[in-house]
Amino acid sequence: MKKLKIAVQKSGRLHDESLALLKDCGISIDNGRDQLKAQAKNFSLEIYYLRNGDIPQYLKDGVVDCAIIGENLLFEKGENIAVVEKLGFSKCRVSLAVSKIFEYDSIKDLNGKRIATSYPVTTQKYLDERGISADLHIINGSVEIAPNIGLADAICDIVSSGSTLFKNNLKEVEVMMQSEAVLAVSPRISEETATILNKLQFRIQSVLKGRASRYVLLNAPNNKLDEIISILPGMKSPTILPLADDNWSSVHSVVNQDEFWEVIDQLKNAGAEGILVCPIEKMVL
Repeated sequence: MKKLKIAVQKSGRLHDESLALLKDCGISIDNGRDQLKAQAKNFSLEIYYLRNGDIPQYLKDGVVDCAIIGENLLFEKGENIAVVEKLGFSKCRVSLAVSKIFEYDSIKDLNGKRIATSYPVTTQKYLDERGISADLHIINGSVEIAPNIGLADAICDIVSSGSTLFKNNLKEVEVMMQSEAVLAVSPRISEETATILNKLQFRIQSVLKGRASRYVLLNAPNNKLDEIISILPGMKSPTILPLADDNWSSVHSVVNQDEFWEVIDQLKNAGAEGILVCPIEKMVL
């Protein structure tokens, strides 16, 4: 039976969050210690554990059908590889940073300077678009040390919290791109395997919608129902159930997590009471 071949990072944060997503999709993985390939027990799926930097080439060559990979790496090495789903985790940014004592006013201050980076394609494109000429030093590994040892005047690297820059006396001066984990697809995927991918993507979408939403239950006085219902977005419309007290109703709805506290404040001001909030495991629309 044909199986969908998916690549994930061999180790690290992206690896852990990728496997957690697949688990939430109901996929059980027969994964032994130090395996480079594993089978799913209950889904037509093979998982390849690969070095992050190698995944774009595996996609291009059709060795794997799809991959969970950072957008930043796909931009650097995966030209013309399609992204079918943004996954909302492993968020970071690709930024330019300089020493804290570097007097930086604009990108023009890097003209003629030396920049150390593991992302030469991304860096060069950003500089070219702004008419900046700089000398790139390609480094695989920790680039943060480069300004401190006199190898470069600036660096380009991924930034999450910024703590690594701080420890190395660097300051972030330009955000070149925002990145998160994505589901990317090989241009050589077969029609049969694409059908399996569609099933996986449907499950992923259901999990992501659940993660981004909260189920809200509340008690509302009937004379305030119209106002309270107008506040709740819901999937289509809120569910309204009568309570033992004829003057009150129970209202059930779904609220986007990003809007949650604002909506709750509005509901309280409109007269809602006994507001309960529950996580949603999955949401199928």
